[in-house]
Amino acid sequence: MNFKSSENSYIIGHKNDSFLCRNGILHKIYTISGDDLVANVLVLHGPNLNLLGKREPDVYGIATLDELNRRLIELGTKLDLDVTCYQSNMEGDLINHLHFASEKFDYIILNPGAYTHYSYAIRDAIASIDIPVIEVHLSNIHAREAFRTTSVTAPVSQGQIVGFGLMSYELALISIQQKLNEATDV
Repeated sequence: MNFKSSENSYIIGHKNDSFLCRNGILHKIYTISGDDLVANVLVLHGPNLNLLGKREPDVYGIATLDELNRRLIELGTKLDLDVTCYQSNMEGDLINHLHFASEKFDYIILNPGAYTHYSYAIRDAIASIDIPVIEVHLSNIHAREAFRTTSVTAPVSQGQIVGFGLMSYELALISIQQKLNEATDV
């Protein structure tokens, strides 16, 4: 494994893959080939997801956020999707990423964490953009505490995938690829 670093960025090289982490955003670095990627996908992780693997492992599992991000980037590559992952504990930061996503991204996968249940600001940010958003949750929010069963963001999202652990995110990527296939089959 190779590792290069600068002020706010670092590159990780492992076997034939390289990843760039710039200001907390993990990017897969692609070499130029004849195959173009089909879509750019932004994965937004909300509050406390930086604690994956440590926080309530019986509910959220033992995999870390870095492990999840690597899995998503690898699956994205197999599905011809360019996946960028970002995590923030701050509501305004997530809103800014939603607002500016149209400059680079075609789809968003969002786990708003606890903001799911009460952030009308994130709900309004989703409603104000033209990019499809898929809401995901590691646990089944509908089978947990009463305050977790309501999602204010789901009604303005394209869909919601919950309760499958890390696979919730992977199912979202697969659904994006299916949507792209449907669009090209027309």
